[in-house]
Amino acid sequence: MSDLFDCRDAMASTVEELAASDLRIVAVVNDSVSSTKLGLFAKKFPERFFNIGIAEQNMVGMASGLANAGTIPFVCGASCFLTGRALEQIKVDVAYANSNVKLGAMSPGMAYGPLGATHHAIEDLAWMRTIANMTVINPADPLETAQAVRAAVDHEGPVFLRINRTGVPEVHGGEYQFEIGKASILREGEDAAIVAIGTMVGRALDAAEQLSADGIEATVINMATVRPIDREVLRLAAGTGAVVTVEEHSVNGGLGSAVAEVLAQEQPVPMRILGVPGVFAPTGSHDWLCEHFGLTPAGIRQAAVELVKVVRSA
Repeated sequence: MSDLFDCRDAMASTVEELAASDLRIVAVVNDSVSSTKLGLFAKKFPERFFNIGIAEQNMVGMASGLANAGTIPFVCGASCFLTGRALEQIKVDVAYANSNVKLGAMSPGMAYGPLGATHHAIEDLAWMRTIANMTVINPADPLETAQAVRAAVDHEGPVFLRINRTGVPEVHGGEYQFEIGKASILREGEDAAIVAIGTMVGRALDAAEQLSADGIEATVINMATVRPIDREVLRLAAGTGAVVTVEEHSVNGGLGSAVAEVLAQEQPVPMRILGVPGVFAPTGSHDWLCEHFGLTPAGIRQAAVELVKVVRSA
């Protein structure tokens, strides 16, 4: 089995590295120093580290003010609380004001599985991608996470970075270069396309290997930027005749919805949208929850087989 990595480590180390040469970079947290992995940042740059306490609305509002003063704030906290509690401040203080704030949404999806529905962040993509001016990114591995952080600093305006806590494999080679709004094609096949983000990208690649044994060759696309979405790559995916999307998020409003919005208008194609099916996810381990909702290589394979069967019989 491939080594698995916590993308929070890559984000924290990259923010530290950038802050060493860019005095504009500051960190703002909600009493979550350990879970954001920013403890070393706090020691290195105490004058640029702000722990606001469990007050997410104040945290985001303060970050907007810091941005207006010329800094580049990384606002970091568990995605369920950052987005759920401070949605109005994200919308008004950050996005409407077009503040240069970077939202580090840690531990999204069902990473906090044993803590239950209050801690699952399975609506965050839907909320964030509907807000004007917001760039929405969910990197798939440590390399992409580090590059996405750098791209966020170079991008003028609000960025939502959805950072995996659950271990993920490396899916990109050393030559890979992340670019906002550009998807990466990790595997090519002519029978179907699997479009995935975050923790599901590695699983999509495993599913594609299983599909190959079934006589189905699948393209695997890492759609790391959900907004703006790569419409050109989606047209290539539609050319296979069958598209499966997979995300650790609700099937309503997330990656699958974003893909369907494009394809319905530009190149309609049979689809399956895999994720949490519009319910509150129960309490359980992350692995159990993914198994429960079919967010496994076997579950992705099954959905693709069924879809391709329908397409071939049409």
